[in-house]
Amino acid sequence: MNQITTTDWIVVALYFLVVFVVAIWHSGTNRENPTEYFLSGRNAGWFVVGASIFASNIGSEHLVGLAGSGAAGDFPVAQFEIIAAFALLVLGWLFVPFYLRSGVFTMPEFLEQRYSSGARYFLAVISIIGYVLTKISVTIAAGGIVFEALMGISFWTGALIIVIATGVYTIIGGMRAVLYADMAQMFIMIGGAIAVTFIGLQQVGGWGELKATAGPEFFQLWRTTSDPDFPWTGIIFGAPILAVWYWCTDQFIVQRTLSAASIAAARRATIFAALLKQTPLFIFIVPGIIAYALAEKGLLILGDADQALPALIGTLLPVGIRGLAVAGLLAALMSSLSSVFNSCATLITMDIYKKLAPHHSEKKLVLVGQLATAIMVLFGLAWIPLMNVISGQLYIYLQSVQAYISPPIAAVFLIGVLWRRANAKGALSALGIGLILGFSRLVLELNGSSLTGFGATFAETNFLHFAIILFAISSAVLVIVSLWTQGSISEQAQALTLRYGSGSGKRATDPSRWQDILLSGLVLLIVAIIWLYFS
Repeated sequence: MNQITTTDWIVVALYFLVVFVVAIWHSGTNRENPTEYFLSGRNAGWFVVGASIFASNIGSEHLVGLAGSGAAGDFPVAQFEIIAAFALLVLGWLFVPFYLRSGVFTMPEFLEQRYSSGARYFLAVISIIGYVLTKISVTIAAGGIVFEALMGISFWTGALIIVIATGVYTIIGGMRAVLYADMAQMFIMIGGAIAVTFIGLQQVGGWGELKATAGPEFFQLWRTTSDPDFPWTGIIFGAPILAVWYWCTDQFIVQRTLSAASIAAARRATIFAALLKQTPLFIFIVPGIIAYALAEKGLLILGDADQALPALIGTLLPVGIRGLAVAGLLAALMSSLSSVFNSCATLITMDIYKKLAPHHSEKKLVLVGQLATAIMVLFGLAWIPLMNVISGQLYIYLQSVQAYISPPIAAVFLIGVLWRRANAKGALSALGIGLILGFSRLVLELNGSSLTGFGATFAETNFLHFAIILFAISSAVLVIVSLWTQGSISEQAQALTLRYGSGSGKRATDPSRWQDILLSGLVLLIVAIIWLYFS
């Protein structure tokens, strides 16, 4: 593997300079205002918001993992990227109007307006724990690995650089700094990925040669219902459930749309992000297939599938371009880390501190948010040595916790805006039973080797099929308990349902609405073409 040269180091240094200049330059001018600090003053444009949604989602572990899946022949993993388009359109067309009209800062706050304070605390606590145990730790670990594998810097030093650098501009600039840094990082990330893909295709002999060398099975999006990992039934019916939770209800993503200047701007941002989400198949997964093909031709040494992207970057890319690709990996990592720092701080401040200490000033809320971000930075640093203690298997299962508890959250949000009879008792019952079933699945998985009968079946059911079952159960509980415990629902809660919330009077006169309908149709057409081509 070629070493990082002085030119590559200069490119990486320029990356850090660009990100810091952009982030600090666009930092909020009024940092004593919570709306400015946490939501960028609610005046961000659609391009910035859409770019931030995409950049926040794509992390370094995401890039490495997608390329590794491509090299391992797990092409259907691309379905999660493709299906994100549907969830993002649902976010823009269905959820965004309710979110923005409600004036909330967080998703738990929205649940309180729609249901009760109990639902708010449930989602806030679950989200914070999930961010701390999964997103922050995984992203920091990926940063250390990138520095160690590609730049020759020790894991600890690389992790420290990433955490401190990202924490500084996130604490200083708040959401505005995060948004504009994400936008800059989106260009760097995509630019680096395109360079890897283009040069890799040239080395392998073009698209036709790539398909011939790898074989048709490496380009098949659809698999049978008996496939243990990606059955088509799970992809069509299960993956959208997880997508609705992640893209439509998770603070990590939705906070960006709350920063938009208007409903129309937020809607256009989600359409833009849906379009961007069709690129990972070509610029992240295809490079993995390229690495496999080059290894088959004896032009690349590939010891493990997850080494596909680092191997391509270190072996094939010329001086300078290699630095751009490394900068793209760092951009993916830092955009995700800054987003989770900011979102976690917002949850701690607005859903925990603000509720426990109602007599506060706006300046104090911002200070608490900055302190919460700093605590997340310190926790991230303290978590690094603990990651070596936790077994690899348990760590993987920790990552799956959110997948097991997300269907009831998706049900509570989706039914909540579609059906005005849904009430707080129904929501809490659905969330509680969903949590019990989700953690039961986790415990049984940890002890899967000793199980037989129903327990083994429950633990071994494909996670996408499990998501379908859990969503159905949670939805049924929500509906049955709500009907069984009929009671008055506040006017505020009724305003957050489709029957009441859709009648704004601006729908027919919104000039961008028809443009967005056409653009949404274009996104769906692109999805259909991809599905047909790779079927």
